[in-house]
Amino acid sequence: MGFCFTPSPLERVGERLYICHMITLTRTNSSNADYQTLVVDLDKDLAIRDGEIYREFYAQYNKSDDIKHVVVAYNGDEAVGIGAIKHYEEGVVEVKRMYVLPAHRGKGIAAMVLNDLEQWATELGYSKAILETGKKMPEAIALYGKNNYAITPNYGQYAGMPDSVCFEKVLV
Repeated sequence: MGFCFTPSPLERVGERLYICHMITLTRTNSSNADYQTLVVDLDKDLAIRDGEIYREFYAQYNKSDDIKHVVVAYNGDEAVGIGAIKHYEEGVVEVKRMYVLPAHRGKGIAAMVLNDLEQWATELGYSKAILETGKKMPEAIALYGKNNYAITPNYGQYAGMPDSVCFEKVLV
């Protein structure tokens, strides 16, 4: 999978120069060192955006100790994005820990990770994906909307949480 940027900052008048990067996706689990490193960055970002409520409530549901289905996106040798899925209930998988490094946002990497997670979930026999994000995560809300996720009433532990936005998608 690759993506190109145009115009390039190296472009000269009368020339069209494309800079292309190859993004590779690796299916792994939560013991992957690159995944663990990016989770630390994700947790720092969430703590800044959500403040005290993150530490008091949300952090308990974002443990990554034993997730069996993780996707890591690489730009060359650099891990630049992550996402995970975990069993929620019969036929339903929960999307967890979606994150792309700030310098790599806006390039379609999160959508690539999300699409691969959906494909993997389908391969595992799941027919629906659910997820929760926060109202202070406009990039995430936009990502899920663009990828045909529908806002749904808050589920499970997020029911009654005014800062949570929950989504679902039927997988085909």
